[in-house]
Amino acid sequence: MTANAMTTNNRDRAILPGATLGVLGSGQLGRMFATAAARLGYRVHVFSPDSQSPTGQVAPQETVADYGDSDAIAKFAKAVDVVTFEFENVPALATEVASRYTPVRPSGQVLFTTQDRLREKRFLQSIGIPCTPFASVTTAEELQAAVPQIGAPAVLKTAAWGYDGKGQAKFNSPEEAAGAWKQLDEQPAVCEGWVDYQCELSVLVARSTTGEIAIYGPIANHHENHILDVSIFPAPELDPVAAEAGEIGRTIVESLEVVGIVCVEFFLTTEGRLLVNEIAPRPHNSGHLTIDACATSQFEQQVRAICGLPLGSTEPFSPSAMVNLLGEVWQSGEPDWQAAMSDPSVRLHLYGKAEARLGRKMGHLTVLAESGVEAARLARSARESLVSKAESGKWKAD
Repeated sequence: MTANAMTTNNRDRAILPGATLGVLGSGQLGRMFATAAARLGYRVHVFSPDSQSPTGQVAPQETVADYGDSDAIAKFAKAVDVVTFEFENVPALATEVASRYTPVRPSGQVLFTTQDRLREKRFLQSIGIPCTPFASVTTAEELQAAVPQIGAPAVLKTAAWGYDGKGQAKFNSPEEAAGAWKQLDEQPAVCEGWVDYQCELSVLVARSTTGEIAIYGPIANHHENHILDVSIFPAPELDPVAAEAGEIGRTIVESLEVVGIVCVEFFLTTEGRLLVNEIAPRPHNSGHLTIDACATSQFEQQVRAICGLPLGSTEPFSPSAMVNLLGEVWQSGEPDWQAAMSDPSVRLHLYGKAEARLGRKMGHLTVLAESGVEAARLARSARESLVSKAESGKWKAD
C-alpha cells in the first residue's frame, strides 16, 4: 500500500495491515510502537534527526533529517499512510507540512495545545477540568503579580520543552521567586501552586477514528528526583477515584478530538481531590507495564487507534509493576542481567541506547504477581540485583 492524494474518503478509511505508518521521533516509545505495529503486519518509517536511534534499530525505514526540513518532511509524509509521533516536542511546522499529504494522528492542533504548559492549562480551565493553580510568567512584572496570587511555596516551570523534572525551579518564599526564574534563564514560564498530595497517578485514554474510547488505569506512580521510578496497576487504593479519573480522561480526549492515545497525569490531594498535572499526547512511561500485563498494550492500542481499527481490551491479566532502569544502573559496570532474570516473573525491556547517562531512561523491568505491592517489591529487588556489585548495593551518585 502506498500513500496517496488527500481526499476526504482516504482520510476516513481504515488503514489496514500492510500499510506504512510514519513516526516523528525515534526514542524508546517509537521503538515499542514499531514492534507492536510489526506484529500486526504494518511497516514503520521513522523520521528524526538522529541515526542509530532506538526506533531506527527496529523500523525497516528511517529518514534522518531535521524537523525543520520541510522538503524532507513532505517526502516522508508522501511515503506513509498515516503519521503519528512519539514525543511532543516535534515542531508544529513538521506536523503542518506532513498533514498536507497524509493524516497526522493526533493532529497538529493537539500537539500545539499540549506542548506548551500555559496553553495546556488554559485549555483544561476552559473545559472545566481541575488543575493546579497557575499564572503566566513572561516578564518580571508578571512574576511579581503571580507570586501573591499563587502563594509560596510554588514551582516555576518553563512553558515549553520540559520533561522529567527538567525546566523546573521551586521557590519556598516570595523572596526566592526571582532567583528561581533566573535558574530557568528567565524563559516564558508557568508559576504553579505547590500541591499537598498523597499520591500521583495516571490514566491512558485511546480514541479511534470512529470515536471509540478505551481507558487504562488509574495507574499508581512513584517518582524519584522528578523521574518516574515505579508504576503499579491495578492499584486498589485508587478505586475511589477510578471512575472520576477515567471520566476526566474521556472529557479531555473528546474535547481535543484526539485520534491516538493520551496519558493524563494527576495529583490526588490529601483532601481526595484529583488535579490534572500534565497531558502527554502519546504513549507514556507509566503505561509500559501494559506490554506484559494487559490484553492490549498501549502501543498496540496506538496502532489500532490511528489506523481506524477496533480498539483492544485494556483488561490486565494480573496485577503488575514496572521499575525504570536509569543510567545509574550502569555506573559500576555492566549490570548483572543473569541475577535479575533468575526470577522467571521478571520481564526485561532495553531500549538500545548506546550511552548510559545519569537520569537517562535505558530500559525497564516488569513483574506480574498476586498483588501490585508484591509485584513492585519483586521488581525493585530485581533492579537491586542488577547493581549488587556496587558498593552497598546502591547506585553511585553524581
